[in-house]
Amino acid sequence: MKLMHVTIRTDKFEEEVNFYKEVAGLQITRDMRPMGRDIVFLANNEHATEIEIIKDEEAKDAGNDNISIGFKSDDLVRKMEELEEKGIRTSGLIKPSPMVKFFFVTDPAGVKVQFM
Repeated sequence: MKLMHVTIRTDKFEEEVNFYKEVAGLQITRDMRPMGRDIVFLANNEHATEIEIIKDEEAKDAGNDNISIGFKSDDLVRKMEELEEKGIRTSGLIKPSPMVKFFFVTDPAGVKVQFM
């Protein structure tokens, strides 16, 4: 079985789509807006697991401290610096062991996003 997508319902639809395009480097793989539906799917490529963004004016905060979405970065320190330069607040580098390091940001909908 393959994980197909993770859905985020948000009242910050455009900001959310832009976040995953600009911050996570994803591309729109499916766009339902031309059909009158505010739904966009984004991924690294067309066969990868997607993030589905759905506009929902009643979804004020999609965040949950127990759930995060994780991305692998080729240069973690540079990625953190790049995001901080854009005004995105990071958790700072977390190193629970010598071989593991990562940091978190929060997307516009309130979802924790981990870069490792």
